[in-house]
Amino acid sequence: MPLITVESCTFALFGALGDLAVRKLFPALYQLDRAGLLHADTRIFALARESGSEQQHLAYIDSSLRRFVPEAELEDEHVQRFQARLSYLHVDFLKAEDYVALADRVGDAERLIAYFATPASVYGAICENLASVNLTERTRAVLEKPIGHDLASSRRVNDAVAQFFPENRVYRIDHYLGKETVQNLIALRFANSLFETQWNQNHISHVEITVAEQVGIEGRWGYFDQAGQLRDMIQNHLLQLLCLIAMDPPSDLSADSIRDEKVKVLKALAPFTPERLATQVVRGQYIAGYSEGKPVPGYLEEENSNTQSDTETFVALRADIRNWRWSGVPFYLRTGKRMPQKLSQIVIHFKEPPHYIFAPEQRLQISNRLIIRLQPDEGISLQVMTKDQGLDKGMQLRSGPLQLNFSDTYQSARIPDAYERLLLEVMRGNQNLFVRKDEIEYAWQWCDQLIAGWKKAGDAPKPYAAGSWGPMSSIALITRDGRSWYGDI
Repeated sequence: MPLITVESCTFALFGALGDLAVRKLFPALYQLDRAGLLHADTRIFALARESGSEQQHLAYIDSSLRRFVPEAELEDEHVQRFQARLSYLHVDFLKAEDYVALADRVGDAERLIAYFATPASVYGAICENLASVNLTERTRAVLEKPIGHDLASSRRVNDAVAQFFPENRVYRIDHYLGKETVQNLIALRFANSLFETQWNQNHISHVEITVAEQVGIEGRWGYFDQAGQLRDMIQNHLLQLLCLIAMDPPSDLSADSIRDEKVKVLKALAPFTPERLATQVVRGQYIAGYSEGKPVPGYLEEENSNTQSDTETFVALRADIRNWRWSGVPFYLRTGKRMPQKLSQIVIHFKEPPHYIFAPEQRLQISNRLIIRLQPDEGISLQVMTKDQGLDKGMQLRSGPLQLNFSDTYQSARIPDAYERLLLEVMRGNQNLFVRKDEIEYAWQWCDQLIAGWKKAGDAPKPYAAGSWGPMSSIALITRDGRSWYGDI
């Protein structure tokens, strides 16, 4: 039996026929049900604007489930139980009268979870219409990113939601926070004195955070060209990872204690002067190249593209945190599309020993690294120096890993998708893994000054071939400091 239990609730998924819902949310809900983590009385309402019969739309959801859940995990008993929870309601999100049917179905006593898998521009309208049928008092609102495209628009969205939901019932999703390895950052740092005593500028040389995507735009031109890689990835995913790496120990594991420490990191980020912008930030845009041995088009050649677009598909930058713990320790952030591989990892580079006693020619390879992999295979590896084996080796050193691969180590346990964990925590009412309003605002504030600096400087993105690791200037950005990106080939 599962150790975690949740209360009965009604789950209302707005935008239920969209890509996010069918690829991620319904499969995640199914897996929770399959694991026995949904209350027996929990119901799921799929809400969308599309007309047509309920049977037609439920059949589409079922076919999508069978497409995105591994066949071995689709047991008939569990599929039938999950299907019995589902209902479809046609709702125009902007019409208050369409919410009456939802209110009638929910009833008076149940907890409602309203998941907004819709554009942020309609969040306010959904909240207002839920309130019009008295469905806000017992409701938790789950908001998908992006929440706005800058600080001002983010505030408008959050303020519209705040008219109807207090902060303790708002759950802002960043799916990276639901990943098993990201959750292990808290345990790794604060449950092991081996690391926490070394986790500062006295012992760490620099930190790399790379989130590389092998795919291109995948038909999302309309959204992506308005956003760009900075807004789409750095403002949320990479800054959240940076906060978890850099934050001070929270007083406890409560949501606000953790989020208070993350906000301190965001407030301590050094702003970008014109000089820093020129040397410590690189924008790129992919041109035609090769991915997995096949030719792929450039960004401006993608379907429905604007051939004059100067939107960036790649960003590399050096971030500096102005506090005691991280004084003088650069954080190098890098993210892009059409990279050589799909890769998300954090690399902590420790400083060399102050006194070196081994052969001088070996000194270049001395560097302890902690490598935290988020994808494609989640795990943690600590690179350490040991003596090479053999009678003829003398004191020849070699670098090798002390490695924890989650899928190999926990063979009997399935690693859950990030959305499974996040949905479960919403049902439990636990906000630890969700982003608070002030976190969003400080992250936007930092990114906005970057965007304004680019605009003022007229900085066009630099071209890089699809299938490469970005513009050459992104390599110069880190080599200028006497370092290199870990693992690039």
